[in-house]
Amino acid sequence: MLTPCDTAFVYALAAGLPEGTLIPPEPRHLEEPRGRWQGQAGVVARPRTTDEVARIVHACAAARVGIVPVSGGTGLVGGQIMTKGPAPLLLSLERMTQLRGVYPEENAMVVEAGMILADVQAEAAKVGRLFPLSLASEGSCRIGGNLAANAGGTAVLRYGNARDLCLGLEAVLPDGSVFNGLTRLRKDNAGYDLRHLLIGSEGTLGVITAASLRLFPRPAARIVAMLVVRSPAAALDLLALCGERAAGLVSGFELIHRMGFDFMAESGFEVRAPFDPVPDWVVLLELELPAGLDAEATMAGLYEAGAEAGLVSDGVIATSGAQAAQLWQLRETIPLANRKVGAVSSHDISLPLSAIAGFIADAPKAIAVLGDFRVNCFGHLGDGNLHWNVFAAKGHQKAEHDTVRDQVKTVVHDLVHSMGGSVAAEHGVGRLKVADLARYGDPGKLAAMRAIKAALDQACDGVLWGVCGTRFG
Repeated sequence: MLTPCDTAFVYALAAGLPEGTLIPPEPRHLEEPRGRWQGQAGVVARPRTTDEVARIVHACAAARVGIVPVSGGTGLVGGQIMTKGPAPLLLSLERMTQLRGVYPEENAMVVEAGMILADVQAEAAKVGRLFPLSLASEGSCRIGGNLAANAGGTAVLRYGNARDLCLGLEAVLPDGSVFNGLTRLRKDNAGYDLRHLLIGSEGTLGVITAASLRLFPRPAARIVAMLVVRSPAAALDLLALCGERAAGLVSGFELIHRMGFDFMAESGFEVRAPFDPVPDWVVLLELELPAGLDAEATMAGLYEAGAEAGLVSDGVIATSGAQAAQLWQLRETIPLANRKVGAVSSHDISLPLSAIAGFIADAPKAIAVLGDFRVNCFGHLGDGNLHWNVFAAKGHQKAEHDTVRDQVKTVVHDLVHSMGGSVAAEHGVGRLKVADLARYGDPGKLAAMRAIKAALDQACDGVLWGVCGTRFG
């Protein structure tokens, strides 16, 4: 059993740490973006060094005080808070923001886990390199949390998830020992790759304190277009066409339904769709090109090929960086508008590409038996990740559907699972999807996860509750 992070423990812990490391929890530490849960904590620890993290974790292990690692607090599945049980210690790496080294000749850099993602991108740009992980929350999320959750974002199609951008890790394990794995090697088959075990573990196996990251040459040109497609199936055919005609150049391929534009207007956002009337489906397409290729000609060629194939009926190609930013702003404002409208049930799902069109057609019919709903479907079509969110009909409130919220989620997730998809695509498990993990997880996988956690917990018996807010045992 865990013990609370009480006054006596805090007093003893403070004696071995620099002044100011421990602070009382503030509202920002106990909230999550969607306001579904309210957290608790005995104290917030804000170490500046890996050694201080190790001392804190070791002390918690010895006293059996639970730990919830906290990063930027932008997660959407409630993993950054703990609502029940003995009050934990919140471990924030917000003061561990150092750039430990940058190696442009190696296309690598080493940063501490508390560095803001946008700052990581900026440091790479200073040496003429690109760190391609890009999220709507990049101005406040932190790289340690991005890795702990294996963040996705808009550029997965070309560059991969967060785990694909990481060469090595430094982390503090549940007993307070330090895993020194900050290698910059591309090849190292000397035993198990603990980096990939820790990435995506949501803080349940250790606290990431620093990372070696992959960098890339900056593209010589970037061009963005918004293209009208007749259906999700046509969008998928267009994606295949892009693969044939622009292999390796597509860095973004986003599917957007008309409802996203409707919600932006309904919520008062002053953004204008580039088409009138607004079509049912559009694709936001981004290409990154090396020197020697004409960006506008390449994009125009894709548009013409799509039109000839009957996939594209209209389009807008940005002719400046400002216009490109305006098109991306439309996409990035959709989640903000969703939040203002208020979803009955939100779903971060992934599907095999061949199943996506069928899911988009079948899912609304599956939930129609539970009520009158609007659906806003958008997301990273290039990697099969959809944000399929359910809202009350216009003129009604989401509270009217509180009694069927869980049923809506179950119907949607059952359909996703039956199609070979995942109900935790890029946001992770957190607190929100613990029951889903048990319902849809392979029994063999769950048993292996429990065994791995038990092995790493060692003598401390699991004080790291992690950003998922629970233990798998």
